[in-house]
This record gives sequence, C-alpha cells and structure tokens, in this order.
Amino acid sequence: MFYSLKNRLMAFFILLLVLSFGTMSLLLFNEARALVRSYIELSALEKMDQYGSFVQMALTQIYDLSSFVFNSEMTKEWDRTLSDAQRGSGDKMLANLALSQFLTQATNNYSGVSSVTIYRRDGLWIGAENQVVSDPSFLSEPWYTGFLKHSERWVSAHTDQVEANYSRSYQVVSLLMPIGTFEPSKARNVMKVNVSSDFLLEPLNRIHLGESGNIYLLDQEGRPVLPQDGFDRYPEAADKLKKVIASSTKQGVEYVQNHRGQTDILVYKKLTKNNWLLAGFVSEEDLYANLSRLRSSMTILATVLLVAAIVLATWLAYSITKPLSRLVSAMRQVQKGEFANAEQLIPEQRVIRHEVDYATSTFRQMVQQLRSHIQTEFELKLLRQQAEYKALLLQINPHFLFNTLELLSSLAIQGKTKPTVRIIEALGKMLRFSLRISEDLIPLREELTYIRHYVSILQIRFGERLDLTIQEEGELEQLEIAKFILQPLIENAVKYGFAEQMEAKVVITIRREGGRLRLIVTDNGSGMSAQRLAELTENKGAIEMDQILRSKSKQIGLRNVLARCQLYYGSLFEYTIQSRDSGPERGTMIELIIPVQRRTQDVPRIDRG
Repeated sequence: MFYSLKNRLMAFFILLLVLSFGTMSLLLFNEARALVRSYIELSALEKMDQYGSFVQMALTQIYDLSSFVFNSEMTKEWDRTLSDAQRGSGDKMLANLALSQFLTQATNNYSGVSSVTIYRRDGLWIGAENQVVSDPSFLSEPWYTGFLKHSERWVSAHTDQVEANYSRSYQVVSLLMPIGTFEPSKARNVMKVNVSSDFLLEPLNRIHLGESGNIYLLDQEGRPVLPQDGFDRYPEAADKLKKVIASSTKQGVEYVQNHRGQTDILVYKKLTKNNWLLAGFVSEEDLYANLSRLRSSMTILATVLLVAAIVLATWLAYSITKPLSRLVSAMRQVQKGEFANAEQLIPEQRVIRHEVDYATSTFRQMVQQLRSHIQTEFELKLLRQQAEYKALLLQINPHFLFNTLELLSSLAIQGKTKPTVRIIEALGKMLRFSLRISEDLIPLREELTYIRHYVSILQIRFGERLDLTIQEEGELEQLEIAKFILQPLIENAVKYGFAEQMEAKVVITIRREGGRLRLIVTDNGSGMSAQRLAELTENKGAIEMDQILRSKSKQIGLRNVLARCQLYYGSLFEYTIQSRDSGPERGTMIELIIPVQRRTQDVPRIDRG
C-alpha cells in the first residue's frame, strides 16, 4: 500500500513539511535571537556614541567656562578687593556687582550652562543677574563639605537649596572648582557651575533599548548622575560595573545573571572628559518576547499547513498520469528551441478525459502558436527597423536649404551671377542626391562628393571667415556607408563655430584603420555643456526613436545621426564625443566608428541590433 504513488506523495509532503518547517523555525528563532541581540548591542553603542558626544560637548562648555572665570582678571581683582581689609564696603559692593555682571555675560555665552556662582568662606555668594547674597547656609551643604574634605569636584543631580531661595528651583549637575588655588581644602572661594539635569536628561529619555531597557549616566563610582528611575532594578550589576570602571576598556558588552535566573545585557561606554560611564541595561526576556510569540504562531501555522499538505498530496496523487513524462520531454525540446520535435512528442488529443490531457493539448497549441509568433515577430521587427530608419532619414533638418535660398536671393539682388550659378549647380546636385531615399547604403565617394557640394555653398556664404578642411587617410575606395551621416555633423560644427566668434574652423577627417572606418568632425565652437555631454555619452545605445521623431527642436541633427547609425550598424557602431565650453582648447570633437563595408558586402542583419 505504501508503494502506491498516492501514499508516497502524501508521506513525502508530510515529512518534507515537518522537517523543513521545524528546521526553519529553529534556525529562524536562533538566528533572529542572535540578530536581535547583535542589533540591540550595536544600536545601544551607536546611541551611546551620539549621546556621549552631546555630554562631551556639555562638559567642554562647563570646563571652558570654568577656566575662563578661573583665569579672568576680573575674578582675581574681585578676590583681592574683598580680601583687602583697607577697602571700604562701597568698593567691595561695586566689585561684587561687577563680578555678577561678568558671570552673567559668561553664562550667556554658553547655552549648556544654567548658572555660575562663586561662594566665599565668610558666607557670601555671588551669582548672575546681580545676585550678591550673604547667607552662610551653604557652608553646611553636603556638596560644599564634600568638596573641601574629599575633593569631590562633580556633584550628581541635586536641588541647590541656596539658589532655590532666590530663584526657581530645579535639579542641577554641578562642577566645583577652587578660585585662586588648586587645592580645594585651602580655597577661600569656590566656583559652582550648574547644568540643568533636564538639559542632560531630555535627550537620554528619548533613547530606549527594547521595550523596557534604559541607558544611565553614572559617575566614576558607578552612581547615577541624573535623576533616573529604575536603576535599582539591577542590583546584581554593581560588581560588574565596578570591574568595568576599573578596566581600561572604553566600551563593550557584559552579561549579568539576575535574581530570577535570567540574563540581563549590560552595554557600556566610558566618557573621556571626567571618567563618567554610560551604562545600558535590557533583559533578554524583554528582547525575545516578540520572538517567543512568533514561535508560537509559527507552530500553529505549521499544524494548519500540515493538514493542508495532506489534503493537497491526496488531490495531486489522483491527478498525475503517464502523459506528464511526455509533456516534460516536449518542454525540454521547447527549451532547446526544437519546436518541431516537441510537436512530434505530443500527440493530438481528440478526446479530453482529464486535466493532464487538457494541459497536453493546450501545450501543443501553445508550441504551434509560439513558433508562428516568433516567425511573425522576426519579420515585423525587420519591417519596423526599416520604417524607423526611413523616418529618421526623412527627418534630417533641411534648414540649410532655406539658408541657401536666402543666400541665392541676396546674391541675385547684388547681381553676383557667378556665385549664384555655382550655388544653384551645387544645390541641384545635392537635391538630386537627397531624393534617392530608397538606398540605405551609398558609396563613400558619393557621400564625400555630396559633402563637398555642401561645403562649397558654405564657403561662398561665409567666405574667408570659414576654414573648412576635409582630410582622407587610408584606403577608402570601394567603401560604403549609411547615407547622410556627415552633413548634419558639419552643419552643427559650422553653426556652433560662428556662435560666439567671427571665424569658424572645421576639420573633417575620414580615416580607415583595419576593419573600422572613423569619421571625425572637429570644430572650434562654443562647446557643449557638461550636462549635455553627459546625456550623449552616458546613454549610449538608449536613444529613444519616438522622442527624436516627435521632437520639434532644431537641435536634433546629432541625435538623428546617432540613432540611424545604431539602427543600421547595431552593436558594430561606436561613437565618442569630446567637448569643452571654456579655455583655449574649447570646441567639440565627434567621432563615429563604423565597420568597413565594401560594395560587394553587407552588414549581417543579426549585427544590426
């Protein structure tokens, strides 16, 4: 029973689904867990880098301001005045007010600093905004005694009770610095620079790790600098933090086992200014909560898919019959391009008994239609290519004809008979040549003769102001080229040669190099802009025929030539354009590179694109 195709398919589908889905779920969960952990660690370090830069900036401002006040002559003069017993109370009051104004100006220059205050041991303190207060209550403040006795220069977030009595109350982080000496215990003046806790805390509150993780700013003893909640949830991390602070490692990741037996991830980064530490905590349970829910959902989905697979395998087992192998063989023949062999392998189905018969019959019809479509499409492509080529050929801008007629009118009015006759003869030969639009290829010599007629008209029109030279190099006899590919280039060269100057110089070079024919037109004109040059050189092979044919612009000569050459020569055609619109070497050089063709040869159609 198991050897029946139906049962084997069912067993195979069930086994494949269970193994693949189970393996995929396990690998996906483990990989996702590793990726989430890695992402959280990297993300935390990136966020710490950003916030660390912000804290470093704030600390730099604090240190700069402290140094500025410490070294200021104003501060020294104030200290001398108040220490001089010979000075009167009026002089001392003026010195206090001057120092207060100085502190006000200094504070306004640093956006990160909220206030600066200088305290004296005699109970006097001077703040910004003309605050001169005699109130010795600060002498018993913990921050003051800790600075004098233990040299604790940084004070974590606290409410300055002394300043709170005279201004609005808010928590600050402070830097303490002696005035007039470097030894705190000997200082009779202490400068206190305050930074609002909210200034440092607001950007930190916008940083989150997972759903419940946080980043804390700690001092060199591992204590929170800012008033943040939740730090006491990680008591097990205290020993790890002490090791981190004592180590020389600047940043890293540690894992801490909490009291619930789960792992907390500690990401840290040290700040170089004052040995503060950024420590981020997030539990693995928080990180992988979404993954656990995803794993449960995948288990349910796997069960549903297993039931569906059993039903599908049963249905497929009744649908597979012997003609499938013949159909597959026919498909292989179609893949190789052997449509005739494919039709022989698929017999005509006179009676459709089931789906496989229907598929076989439909495939046979599809092969027949495909072969017919390919042949029709090939013929239509050739016709479309010829039509596009003829349309481009007829689109060549004839405004030189209007200019020539105007020139003839001018010469006739002036009574200059000989130049008029020469122009009429040259124009007649050019028009006679132009009417032969049924020919795609013409002898190179005929094209050059046409060009010389055109050049003779230009030279009569512009006289000595036009220096136009035609150079021929290599064996050029019995060669053929596509029609009308030089005249538009020469016309553009002359036009832009006279655009910004009275004299134009154009050089036409026809050179044969092995199996390639190079047609080069160089001028001394105003050159192309960088944007225009980029459009022509970066989009080789992507010239849109419809856009050229619909264009009403006069600047279509070059694009027309490039489009016709690409249509006719296909991948055998190349071109380069060099142009400068400023400097002593300004001008444009356009080079068309086409295959050498003799009168008895032709370019294979397969190479025409």
